[in-house]
Amino acid sequence: MKICILGGTGFIGHYLTNYFSQQFHQVKALGRQAFAPDFDLTSTLNGQDLVIMLAGANVGERWSKQHKQALWDSRLNTNARLAQALSQCKQPPARIFSASAIGIYPQNSCTNLIDETCTEIGEGVLGQLGKAWEEASLKLLPKPLILRFGVVLGKNGGALAKMLPPFKMGLGGPVAGGQQCFSWIHLEDLARIMSFAIEHPELEGPINVTAPNPVSNAVFGASLAKALHRPFWLPLPEWQLKLMFGEGAQVLTHSSAIVPQRLLDAGFEFTYPQIDDALKACV
Repeated sequence: MKICILGGTGFIGHYLTNYFSQQFHQVKALGRQAFAPDFDLTSTLNGQDLVIMLAGANVGERWSKQHKQALWDSRLNTNARLAQALSQCKQPPARIFSASAIGIYPQNSCTNLIDETCTEIGEGVLGQLGKAWEEASLKLLPKPLILRFGVVLGKNGGALAKMLPPFKMGLGGPVAGGQQCFSWIHLEDLARIMSFAIEHPELEGPINVTAPNPVSNAVFGASLAKALHRPFWLPLPEWQLKLMFGEGAQVLTHSSAIVPQRLLDAGFEFTYPQIDDALKACV
C-alpha cells in the first residue's frame, strides 16, 4: 500500500514508518512542513491508499499561554488544511486514520471501566480539546477512523522517556496520591492495531487504542520500579506537579479507565495486555 503519515516525524510516526516499511508498504512520513502554506499537500496525498493523521502538539508539556494555543492550533488548523488539500485531490486517499485521545472521556475510576459506547464528553480542557479535535477530523473525506490513544509506552521516546530518569535514580513514587487510573498501550500493539484496522475496513467511528487492563498510577509506578530494580517510595504531590507543569499537571492527575471493547469484539489479540510485560519490554 501507499501510506502517508502526517505528523510522522515524532515518536509514534517514526515507529510506524519503520513498521510499515518492513511490511513492504511505500511510506511517506511528513512533519510540520506538510501544513506550510507553500507545501503542495494535495500532490502528496493524491493516489495514496491510506493517510494516517497524527499531527498535534504534545499535551505532556508545561502549559504556557503559547503552548495551550498550540494544543488547539496544531489539531484544528492542520485538519482544516488537510480537508482543503483532500478536496482538491483528483484521486483522493481510500482511507484515513485520525488520531485522538482518551482524554475526551469523563474522568472515571479503575473500578468503573469505560468503552466506546460512552458518548459523554469530559468537562475539563482535555475533554473539550478532544471534542473539537474529533469534530475537525470528521470533516475530512473520506470519513476517518478515529483512534483514541491512551498513554503510549515504548523505547527511546514518548511519555516513558520523561518518567525514566527519576525512577532510574531510585526516586520513583506515586503521583498525586496514585489512585488515578492510567490507560496505556504498548507502541508495538499500537502499530499492530493500525494493521488490524487496515485488514478490517468495516471498522468505523471511534476506537480506543488502549491495552485491556488499565491500572492505577501507583500500580503503574510500582511496576516500572520493579522492571528497573529500583525502589518505589517518593511521593510526588499535586502542588509540585502544578509548579512543574502549570495547568498541564492535569494530564498526570486525570483518571481514565478505558478499555478497547471494539477491538476485543473484532478479535484483536494484544501482545502486551498486562503492564508488567509491557514495561519489561520497554526498559
